[in-house]
Amino acid sequence: MSDCIFCKIISGEIKAKIIREDSFTLSFLDLNPQAPTHVLIIPKKHIVSLASADEGDMEILGRLQLAAAETARLLKAEKAFRLVTNSGKGAGQSVDHLHYHLLAGRKLLWPPG
Repeated sequence: MSDCIFCKIISGEIKAKIIREDSFTLSFLDLNPQAPTHVLIIPKKHIVSLASADEGDMEILGRLQLAAAETARLLKAEKAFRLVTNSGKGAGQSVDHLHYHLLAGRKLLWPPG
């Protein structure tokens, strides 16, 4: 998608502080962190949201989960982190490209907002 900020990060058109990358996923620091560790994990394939994913996206969804676990290990956060995805504007999704927020480095309360 030519107007998607995350697609522009994937293509290198927009720079980001990349933490982890493979053929299917990219993990990078959030520019507006909500915790001491706040990383976004995205598929390189443009999928609007988790709600719009279908059976053909099964492999990439699994790879996203594994990328999140590996990212947490790389950041030494594997013992306590939260993985969040917002699906739709009403849930707080601000970029129409599926992404997970990995939050760590402080006590995370429940229930969240």
